[in-house]
Amino acid sequence: MDLGSTGLFRLMKGKLDWLTERQQVLAQNIANSDTPHYRPSDLTGFSFDRALGQTRQLAPARTAVGHMTGSTQAQGNDVQKDRPRHNYEAAPDGNSVIMEEQMIKVADTGMTYQLVTNLYRKHVGLMKTAIGR
Repeated sequence: MDLGSTGLFRLMKGKLDWLTERQQVLAQNIANSDTPHYRPSDLTGFSFDRALGQTRQLAPARTAVGHMTGSTQAQGNDVQKDRPRHNYEAAPDGNSVIMEEQMIKVADTGMTYQLVTNLYRKHVGLMKTAIGR
């Protein structure tokens, strides 16, 4: 059994991939904080609903006449760059990167990454306990 293909591991991997890409976008925003007319970017939020839809591989089986049939609909989880709606500050050269805002996003991304890796580690520990290691 490949643990990486189970639903929870796929969700955690998807979230970690999204966090990695977001960190790169935020680093690019910070690196261009002095570039004239640069507008900061961010990613659209990670959707657990769509990710859950992708993890369902087995169709529900109807084992009794009274059971209802289920459906498994997989949807894409596209990560796209999203422009901020409001730029309250802009430098005279047109740059609208707010360093404090970017640093808060970087810190939040780092904490969430740590949380997901801890969950991953705990889940692996539970699997090891279940198989008797």
